Amino acid sequence: MAPRNDRRMISASDDSAKMMKQVLANHAPDGHEVDVRPILSIIEDIFRRATATPSKIDGVPNGTQEHMDALHDNKSPAAFSGTPEPLSDIIHKICCEISCKCSGGGDALATTMALFNTLSSYSWDTKMVLSLAAFAVNYGEFWLVAQLCTENSLANSVAVLKQLPEIPAGYDGLKPQLDELNNLIGAMLDLTNCIVEFKQLPSQYISNDGQAMSMDQAHYQAAYWTFRSIVACNSRILSLRGLRHEYTTSTTDELELSTLAHKVSNIHVYENLKKQIDFWRQQIDKIRQIEEYNNLVRLLEKNNQDNIKILRALIYAEDLVDGETRTTVQIDVLKKKHVLLLISSLDNLSQEEILVLRKMYKDLKASKECRIVWLPIVDRSIDWQQTLYKFESLQKRMPWYTIQDPATIQPAVIKYIKEEWKYSKKAILVSVDQQGRILNQNAFHTLWIWGISAFPFTAETEEALWKEKSWTLELLVGGIDATILQWMKEERFICLYGGNDAAWIRKFTNSAKAVASKAQINWGMAYVGKKNAKKRLEEISSIITKEDSSHIVIDGTAMWFFWARLERMLYSKLQHGMSVEKDNIMREVMTLLSFDGSDQGWAIFWRGKTQEMASAKGTAAIDCMEKFHEWQNDASQTGFIEGLNNYLHKIRTGNHCNRLILAGVNGAIPGRVPCADCGHDMEMFFMYRCCPEKYGFLALLGLMVCAISFGINKLRG
Repeated sequence: MAPRNDRRMISASDDSAKMMKQVLANHAPDGHEVDVRPILSIIEDIFRRATATPSKIDGVPNGTQEHMDALHDNKSPAAFSGTPEPLSDIIHKICCEISCKCSGGGDALATTMALFNTLSSYSWDTKMVLSLAAFAVNYGEFWLVAQLCTENSLANSVAVLKQLPEIPAGYDGLKPQLDELNNLIGAMLDLTNCIVEFKQLPSQYISNDGQAMSMDQAHYQAAYWTFRSIVACNSRILSLRGLRHEYTTSTTDELELSTLAHKVSNIHVYENLKKQIDFWRQQIDKIRQIEEYNNLVRLLEKNNQDNIKILRALIYAEDLVDGETRTTVQIDVLKKKHVLLLISSLDNLSQEEILVLRKMYKDLKASKECRIVWLPIVDRSIDWQQTLYKFESLQKRMPWYTIQDPATIQPAVIKYIKEEWKYSKKAILVSVDQQGRILNQNAFHTLWIWGISAFPFTAETEEALWKEKSWTLELLVGGIDATILQWMKEERFICLYGGNDAAWIRKFTNSAKAVASKAQINWGMAYVGKKNAKKRLEEISSIITKEDSSHIVIDGTAMWFFWARLERMLYSKLQHGMSVEKDNIMREVMTLLSFDGSDQGWAIFWRGKTQEMASAKGTAAIDCMEKFHEWQNDASQTGFIEGLNNYLHKIRTGNHCNRLILAGVNGAIPGRVPCADCGHDMEMFFMYRCCPEKYGFLALLGLMVCAISFGINKLRG
């Protein structure tokens, strides 16, 4: 066993200013940069494998070479082409130096300073990694022989000559010493990784202020205590020679290692570096996000040859998932295709939206060479497993292309989507043509209203379509219900009604049927429900079907689409700068939406495909049916719709309370809205509403209330 008389415990001289001046005096880097990460990975691999027997590491059970090989991963030596020859020379030199000086019982401080002299031309992080590499070689050789000596004759002979202890047979006796050794090794690795990580932060982003310079100068303390610990650890390994049959524990030795482990783990440099690394990481992320954002802005403002460069910048991935085949495809499949980017969170894309979009996508793909790509915007602060579960659940229902991993959408892209495309809560559909030009920041409005006839969904195309249209039942209904379309062809008088008050519906439908019979008109009635009342609508629809009160719009999805499309009409008009004073369609859409916002039932009456229509809600709608005898003659002379309008105008009172509830889409909430009944401006309030029936997410809605009674009309006039 090596003599230990001249070795010293940690003393005040270790921390003295004189000692640290000597360390700095031996630091003369030549500017040559070394990539130390691969070497550090090999070092970690050696320490992990060496300590894998006979204890339990990472869940791998005791002892055999097979078990140690189970630890093999990408950080193993096989993952690297080898250490550069000049570095292998210096590592060998340090191995010999620390072995010779420690085996001779030399002074620990002198040995430590000798290492600084040998490594004077290297940077602080490289000094630490090379010294650890040298110790790892000695440590690995020790454990390699010690572990194999019981099953390999060559290893046994070497172990006998070196007088190494038999491991694992005598592990229990050595465990206290080895535990202290392993604790110190772990502390050295943590500190070295911290220094390397700080050194490898991009220097162009780090300011040269006093704090950064101070941290850079403080690296020598980390290097010093790493060297000092390596010397102590190597001495401990050498001290195990001669303990082949007897195991003794030196309290002094254990105290030295535990003291060093505490020192390395708790020196202020380590804690400060960790804080600095966290700080600079955040700063670098912010700077890079700003740079990436600005690059994205410039890229999308340029005239590009095709769309792939734009799509790569937005999607940040080379592969996509084809929703029809469930296979991975390259992003190049979108080249020269018109692309609709479906952007949503995992919570605000409803089942109905997906179902309607699926039907339209089939036609878009077949006739317009158009593809959809889903870009989910996820909250990375919540449980990632829950996020992936939601993502995969939605992905399975989509026939279009999706990204493979929601984490690939970069923060700069999300910032661009929110700031430039005004994405907030509700899903948007961004239209990108074959040259990568953004034609429409939200084509949902256009697609929902006009279908694929509005392709390629530009503002000009939509404006042209609006110019061709007037407020008719055909525009209101679109193609969502074949029965209503057939009634229009037959020139029937058609009544659409809604609400979720079963008593009102029963009373209104019975009285309306009686009116149709008395007026002897060809009559059709259809129930179109109410927004955001899914469960209640199922109950109402069941009652209407059971009582055979009227026709019902086909299913819940069609009913949802009726209201979603109506809202999109309003937002489309707002995007085109329209107002209720100037645009009749917008005025009628807002009237119908305000009907739905009330707690009452409502009805709208049409004559076939013509523009003749009348509308009423609540008691007025029932009164005009029950008191048909009061306007029957007028209806016979002027026509049913005109007679109905005359009577509604006659019974209208000044007392009313209209509500218009609009889900905020990209900030497109009108600043002023006239009341549908009196024309005065409605007051605007905000309502935060959580609707369990509406897919369970918190929606911010603008609530516009017109509370007009008695003299308030004059005050607002």
